Amino acid sequence: MSSTTDQVTNSKTVGVVGAGTMGRGIVQLFAQAGHQVIVYDAQEGAANAAIEFVVGMIKRGVEKGRMAADVADSIISSISSAADLQGLSACDLVVVAIIENIDIKQGLFLELEEVVSSECILASNTSSLTVSEIAAKCEYPERLAGLHFFNPVPLMKVAEVIAAVKTSDQTVAALVELVSGAGHRAVVAADQPGFLVNHAGRGLYTEGLRIIEEQVATVEDVDTVMREAAGFKMGPFELLDLTGLDVSSKVMTSIYEQFYQEPRFRPSALIAPRVAAGLFGRKTGEGWYRYKDNKKVESNKLAAPNLPKPAADVKVFIDSCADDFLDLTALLASAGVEVIDQAANADLILVQPWGQDASSYAVDNDLDATITVGLDPLPGLDKHRTLMLTSVTTETARDLAHALLTSDEVAATVINDSPGFICQRVLATIVNIATEIAQRGIASVEDIEDAVRLGLGYPMGPLAIGESIGGDRVLSVLEEILDLSGDPRYRPSRWLARRVELDVPLTQAEAARV
Repeated sequence: MSSTTDQVTNSKTVGVVGAGTMGRGIVQLFAQAGHQVIVYDAQEGAANAAIEFVVGMIKRGVEKGRMAADVADSIISSISSAADLQGLSACDLVVVAIIENIDIKQGLFLELEEVVSSECILASNTSSLTVSEIAAKCEYPERLAGLHFFNPVPLMKVAEVIAAVKTSDQTVAALVELVSGAGHRAVVAADQPGFLVNHAGRGLYTEGLRIIEEQVATVEDVDTVMREAAGFKMGPFELLDLTGLDVSSKVMTSIYEQFYQEPRFRPSALIAPRVAAGLFGRKTGEGWYRYKDNKKVESNKLAAPNLPKPAADVKVFIDSCADDFLDLTALLASAGVEVIDQAANADLILVQPWGQDASSYAVDNDLDATITVGLDPLPGLDKHRTLMLTSVTTETARDLAHALLTSDEVAATVINDSPGFICQRVLATIVNIATEIAQRGIASVEDIEDAVRLGLGYPMGPLAIGESIGGDRVLSVLEEILDLSGDPRYRPSRWLARRVELDVPLTQAEAARV
């Protein structure tokens, strides 16, 4: 919460229809930005209850020293309620934040058109409905757009402005100006399934689920690797528990179906039984994890097994096509083992494949798969490492590799055979979906980056993630996984392929287009 109201050059009158969680947040946001805000809800007493809630939040800001008392008084005096829709007649903007029901929303906007002036902009805070369908029955669809905020609205500093098929450029520009003036980043998205943020967020969830389906790793392992190695605030399953699997499953299915079963968005068969069992996450006390008092109950799994110290005469062969993200030779030397140049004489073979699984890498390079262990070459190895077994790696080789590669006290996660480990798979999928969003013109490069970073809390935008790995590496990972799996979900976007071919950064803005 800001210490003062944001400066607005032209104060507007903003109507908010719907006094639930999202409506309250929208009221607070625009009131703090210096606008007059009128709240209406069809349920008796709901609008005033919403105002009381917002007033309480503002007063709390004063108590915590975030806001001056006179500023708070000014904000509070700018908020009022309407007894009926007619009370919104003077509004310059009306934001509808009600139940996601197409018939109810269409009917409400028809009523609003009879009340407000012809210059008033109408917006629907929607996350799943097609904005063009909402506007289909309006007399003036050019003034209606989607305006998708995220919860909690005052703190989530991004909002999607969704341009429906008939939305005018002037309407979009006006909404961008209003949202920006309220201190939020306004990103413009085309009226496509999932818009921008939910669309871009498919990769983390769907690939995490796919990894579990293939028995590559445990839920906890996937989350740990994405947090500790990739730098995400939460792994995919922690996020699913936070948002609620009942809600997330519907979004997954909706986006998949609306894109006509696009394989990149294919949901997981693991979801339906868990939803049926009521394992929604934090809200039900159990999801992928168990919760007590809304806090995750930590498992009893040991962070690191009690590994034997490697013998001094152990010989290790390194077969690596990776860049020097980690000096394996120096690490192994400090652990007291010998690095040799002949695989046939080795007790352990360490490999660092991009996109391949350890088994196929061993076969292609004529290595003994029983003593071969993969190490993910992605950056982040100084924070957390991922080791991959072949289908026939012995326990002795597994434990030896684990002991050696944690000898500098950096933790490691051991997984089963998987093309692309965990990070490579998930990050490449995230980047690929983002590049396809750019290819389809759903949003600009800059808006994709900011929307994902602010709306999903990723450590950086998806295209910046791709650039940090290397676009050529991302492309090769996708091609390798596609070749090994035959699954079209991994087919690379042509936008990605073209940028790699032309040596153009993924984060560079689009050139002029016809």
